[in-house]
Order: sequence, then C-alpha cells, then structure tokens
Amino acid sequence: MPASRPTPTDRPARILVVGSGWRFLSGISYYTCRLSNALAERYEVGTILMRRLLPARLYPGRERVGHSLADLRYSEDVRVFDGIDWYAVPSLFRALAFLRRFRPDVLVLQWWTGTVLHSYLALTMAARALGIRVIVEFHEVQDTGEARHQWAARYVRRCIRPMLDRTDGVVVHSRYDEAALDEAYRLDGVPCEVALHGPFDHHVPDRPVRETGADVCRLLFFGTIRPYKGLEDLIEAFASLGPNYHLTVVGETWEGWTRPGEMIATSPVRDRISFVNRYVADAEVNEYFADADVVVLPYRRSSASGPLHIAMSHGLPVVVTAVGGLVEAAEAYSGAVLVPAADPGALRQAIVRAAGLAGRRHTDPSSWGRTVDAYARLLSRIGAGQEIETSSNQTVPLLSPDLR
Repeated sequence: MPASRPTPTDRPARILVVGSGWRFLSGISYYTCRLSNALAERYEVGTILMRRLLPARLYPGRERVGHSLADLRYSEDVRVFDGIDWYAVPSLFRALAFLRRFRPDVLVLQWWTGTVLHSYLALTMAARALGIRVIVEFHEVQDTGEARHQWAARYVRRCIRPMLDRTDGVVVHSRYDEAALDEAYRLDGVPCEVALHGPFDHHVPDRPVRETGADVCRLLFFGTIRPYKGLEDLIEAFASLGPNYHLTVVGETWEGWTRPGEMIATSPVRDRISFVNRYVADAEVNEYFADADVVVLPYRRSSASGPLHIAMSHGLPVVVTAVGGLVEAAEAYSGAVLVPAADPGALRQAIVRAAGLAGRRHTDPSSWGRTVDAYARLLSRIGAGQEIETSSNQTVPLLSPDLR
C-alpha cells in the first residue's frame, strides 16, 4: 500500500535559548530561566547555559562563585545543556553538538556582557550554517563595568559586528533600549520587538503584604552596589528623614565601589541603617522584601532592573529614578513614585510620598505572557517556526530521541 500523501501539520516552533547559568549567579541567570520556562508553555524549548563566564578571580563576586544560592529551577519541559566555559574547549564543541541534535528553528542569545561574545559568535555561525534563525535579546548594549575599560569596549564594538550581521531579529526591554541599540550598532532593517521585562514573582512568599506601623517605615535598597546605582544619594537623603524611618541596604559591592559603605559607617543616623554587604540567597530575598514597606532604587542610569520587578511582584511601593528603561517598566504600576536621578532632596520627598502608599498590595502590570507574545510577533516577522510537512502515518517527536 503506497504511503499517504504528506499533509501540512502545525507544530510549535523549536527555540534554543542561550544565557547565564547558575555558577556565576546574577539577574540574567534568573531571567534566562524565567524566559525559557515561559516560552516552553507555547514552544519546544532548549537552553544552553554559559557556565564559567571568566576566570573566577576576575569576577566581582568571586567568593560566591559556584555556591548554591538560587531556588529557581528549569521546567521539566526545557532541555538544558550546562554549559559553556569561557575557555571553550571542550565545552563549546559539546554545545555545538547539542545545537545540532536539538536543531531549533531559532537561536535566542541573551546579551549582557562581552565575556560571552566569542562563544556566541561560534553558536551564531553554526546556527546560520544549519539554516537556523538567530535572535539577540539585549539587556544592555554592554555591561557598564566592562565599558569603563577601553580595551573591553573596543573588543566588543569590533567583534560583535560579525554576530550582528548574521542576526535575523532583536528583542529589547523598552523603547529607550531600542534607541540606544540603534545609536550603538545601526541595525538598519533588522526586525526589533520591545518585550517588557516579565515579573520576578518567584521571590514572593505565600503571605500578605506587611502591615505598616505608625512607629516606623522600613525602606529597602536591594541589588549590587555599583557606581551607577546611586546608593550614595539614598544615604544622603535618608539622613534628613525622621526617626520613624529605617533603611536596610542589601547588596554585594562591585567595581570597588566602597563609597556607599563608607557613608553608611559615618552617617549621623547609622543606628537606623542595616547593611548586609553580600549576595543573599533566594530565601533571604523573600524575607527582606516581605519585611519592607517601601523599596528605593535611586539609579543614575539603567536599562532594566531585577529588584524593581521583585518589588512590583511583592506589590510594594517603589521609589525609582526616571532613567533609561525604568520609566516604561514602572509607568503602569500604581505603587511607583518616579523621581529625578542624583537629587537627594527630591528623593527624600519621594520616599515620604511612597510611605503613604504602603500597607496595601499594588498590582504588578508585568507579564511573561506579553513577553512570549512579543517573541511570537518576532518569529512571525522573521519567518521562523512556519508550518511543516509530515506524512499522515508519521509523527514528529517533540525532541530528538537522544534528548530524552
């Protein structure tokens, strides 16, 4: 009996996400996991993790490298390869073999640091040779710490071009980022989609928002302590607040930026400031946000902020500076108070205003569903994951057999 005629059959697009792993833990590690899990609800998804980003001695958080601090896990529906090391051999070759076996319709590269550039370029070249579309999701044009070093900035500007020339589409988190990316790299004609950052609700404990007390308003600054974070503006503003305010600073010092710690040590209100100078585990993150009344993020520049999305997931009032992509991320959030950057006086007034919003849970407007929708639009624009043909007496496996 002759085989039946092939008929068109829809199948979900197969997507391979590449991003930060758990060994060098950062906000991009969480984002890569959350994005992969969200995409897996609609598509077939695999993930390649960047395992060792650089020699540990060069990493600002070198003391915690390899420590198990994250509780978040990849969905069972996501096939994970962990991972690629900066020195490439043999991990990069194994990743390329994983790419060939998984054979995605599209490769999605999370971009945030030049340390992954040589690996990303190899993956891009291999993907294009196999007829796989390439999407780059930009979290920022380049890490600010790297950009301060001329040799690192020059390396990225020169060597990223071959990867971008083979890129079919890009994703950014805001219109601000879209303009910054266009100014930096002039990606004329490359389709771009704005996908607002999804919620970081994996940090939310199963209990109501903390009730405010008349005696004290608890402020929280959370995140790595770096020159652009503006923590020194908050410490100056806090000194002029009354005794019914308490400030908790939780963060790991990067780039040798010790000035905020020095200001805390000499502050006239030092007795009302708690300083946790380290990268905390997920269980502690939950508690610090659960115990806060207001989150304060006085950044002097930023494309996106994980702590902002943790605060919104908790429903907390948040004082955030009107810089970069933060305006778009927070503009629909009823608990947001926007303030000019580098202005301690305005920051103080904003904190007082935000304190009046405490005591009730504000609704987080962000959604991973909207992020996936943005990817769906981009996949359609670049022609990835189109209808395939299969014989009516055959089935197409969700994953290649050797990936089970």
